[in-house]
Amino acid sequence: MKRVDKDIIKKIAEIVGEGNCTTRLEDLHCYSYDGTGKTFLPEIVAFPDSAAQVAGLMRIASAHVFPVVARGAGSGMTGGSLPIQGGMVLAFSRLNRILEIDRDNQIAIVEPGVITGDFQQAVKKLGLFYPPDPASQAFCTMGGNAAECAGGPAAVKYGVTKDFIIGLEVVLASGEILTTGTRTEKGVVGYDLTRLFIGSEGTLGIITKIITRLIPLPEHKETFLISSRSLSQATTLVAAILNHNIRPCTLEYMDRTAIGLVSKLLPEPPAPDIQAMLLLELDGSKGEVLEQSGRLGALLSTPPYDLHCTIRQAATESERQELWRARRSISPATFQLSPHKISEDVVVPRSKIPELVTFTEKLAHELGLTILTFGHAGDGNIHVNIMLDRDQEEQRRQGEIARERLFRQVINLTGTLSGEHGIGITKSAFLPLELDSTTLTVMKRLKTLFDPQGILNPGKIFPPGLAD
Repeated sequence: MKRVDKDIIKKIAEIVGEGNCTTRLEDLHCYSYDGTGKTFLPEIVAFPDSAAQVAGLMRIASAHVFPVVARGAGSGMTGGSLPIQGGMVLAFSRLNRILEIDRDNQIAIVEPGVITGDFQQAVKKLGLFYPPDPASQAFCTMGGNAAECAGGPAAVKYGVTKDFIIGLEVVLASGEILTTGTRTEKGVVGYDLTRLFIGSEGTLGIITKIITRLIPLPEHKETFLISSRSLSQATTLVAAILNHNIRPCTLEYMDRTAIGLVSKLLPEPPAPDIQAMLLLELDGSKGEVLEQSGRLGALLSTPPYDLHCTIRQAATESERQELWRARRSISPATFQLSPHKISEDVVVPRSKIPELVTFTEKLAHELGLTILTFGHAGDGNIHVNIMLDRDQEEQRRQGEIARERLFRQVINLTGTLSGEHGIGITKSAFLPLELDSTTLTVMKRLKTLFDPQGILNPGKIFPPGLAD
């Protein structure tokens, strides 16, 4: 592809304004990395403030054939926003407006640079609720969430980002502006292009507007911490809870290593023999929550759970926040164990969680690595963190072996390689483990249809043999 030369830079500046694009090396570094720790320098960063500007920039990119990578907060974990072939990064910090909140029809329209947590607070003030809640919600963006189809703890009851986006405005590689979906709950006119773009990691088009559905804010919530002296009983309990007609809005799991990392943040230090914890929340009307709480208590008072588990209910909002602070601190706290890690977000059927966790413990022992598991047990989305020092060649090699063996086991358990982090560059080589050649070929044809010159986020998702 062509380099972004001085003439192209001048054309870009004419569209967004000289003060809204940069080629300064120190600025480029700020847009060269994400949660993977990998870095790739772009050649220019542009800050558009409208779909029309994005369309103009894409027309330039299409005419001169250079890469374009859309970027929100850069909090992704698989390299989706990395400019691995240089080119132009489109940073959406100026496209950050909440355009509309329609309380009567329970929808909202936002631009991609809106911070997810800010949006949740804005709709909450009107008695409404936007459930998708990735751990990075305090700084990640709605556009990034849509591009990666982000999830979060609430997915067990409410679903993920794709379940709450009903329409999009998208700029194509050609600079054409496409609208998808509707403002209504129902709509079956033509193909469902909205779902096609969600989770496409910016490889098919650039999202410039998002229409979300909202729901009424739950009236009441109760939070419980279940501690277990048996890892197998704790993981088995996940399926048992859901099969007893208990519908938690969150059901999070932590193994003993994860607990050890954040034990000082918990309201009360766990007993030394605790092997796993479940953080569970119930929401709805007060009557619903009380009835569900009774079911939960009854389940935990029956064998074998009565022998291994204890339950603590958060007495105050402050205590609830402490529990969540501990849960959300696990991932950054893992670096107390090793300077680097391989962070995976695999998913298996809930009933297979015990098998997955047992496998990771065996894998850690065989390869001499620390591997911890935590995450969204309610929907089978377990975060497996393989801890290592990449400066140690043997650890790096063992880490890659552990990763591939983990992926193969997940597929054997009828699971999937990613629940919410996406594919990016870190998982692309493993896609053929899950997707057959026909599926990959059809996906590649779609990519070529929308982006015939391969300028939109090149090198992402597809394995090397099918890459741009």
